[in-house]
Amino acid sequence: MAAYYTFEDYSGTSTPVTGDNPYQDLIAACNDDPSQIQSRYNTHRTNRNTQQRAKLLTPDFSGVTIDEILAKLEHSSDSFVDPRHCLVFWARPPTHLKTLISNIQQRLRDVAPNLWIMPPENLHMTAMEVTHSLAAPEIEGLVETLRPNIQSIADYAFTRRARLVKPLLSFDAQALALSFLPAAGEASRSTEEDQYTYHHLRRDLHNLITTSGVKVASRYVVPSAHLTIARFITKKDFQTGEGEVDLEKVAKLVDVIEELNAWLRTEYWPEGRRFKDGGEWIVGEEKGLECRKGTLWYGGGERIYLGKGF
Repeated sequence: MAAYYTFEDYSGTSTPVTGDNPYQDLIAACNDDPSQIQSRYNTHRTNRNTQQRAKLLTPDFSGVTIDEILAKLEHSSDSFVDPRHCLVFWARPPTHLKTLISNIQQRLRDVAPNLWIMPPENLHMTAMEVTHSLAAPEIEGLVETLRPNIQSIADYAFTRRARLVKPLLSFDAQALALSFLPAAGEASRSTEEDQYTYHHLRRDLHNLITTSGVKVASRYVVPSAHLTIARFITKKDFQTGEGEVDLEKVAKLVDVIEELNAWLRTEYWPEGRRFKDGGEWIVGEEKGLECRKGTLWYGGGERIYLGKGF
């Protein structure tokens, strides 16, 4: 069953596979406890950041990894097209979160001027990736099977409101993302009010899609809730004049990431019963889930249906 799950789980605990829905397996392993689910998400992103920091700062670091397809789309002739077609349900961030992301992107651009920045209108979190990297006719076949249920699936977050908190930058040698944790009773809500977590939402979307007759073939099963905000499309921001890797420039990037994360913890994590705008996201805020198809790795593609927001 797990052959198509291509992202590694760094949460440090093996989750037994007991059925066809891997999201339910993690919920069961956490005893349906929001605090334990949050802990798994936190451990995943903390361990992953620690690993990636060590990789970037190693003396033999070979340089950032260029997204070759995105680089061609940005710099090649109009004849080049992304061949990878996908089918997804996205969560769109609310306005206050876009503002926070824009500020972070600008700070990253100060140290990496050629960094590709995800435009605000394209920002998204993949609540459920149905499938990816197929040809257009294959996607169309899946859409037709799923079509009778697309509206109800995209509207699902209107009445099941999962809350995300504690934003932090996650990173590797390819890209940077703003990640969140499922809430567990912070600030204005109790643990009981946060009983329905973002991971429960992912579980339910998986069930709804599967019972509609479409097999979920997602890369995203690990305990992570993130929006990609920037990608590397050139190495020159981190090279010497001779084209070698400039480790001091790489270290400066890591320093800026750590400064931003310290700032996020101080300014956007809950203090008492209050959240600063950007520190909390209830999925479905302003816009419901969006079903989208096509060449959408970088925020493009075609909207099939936008769910109800609140």
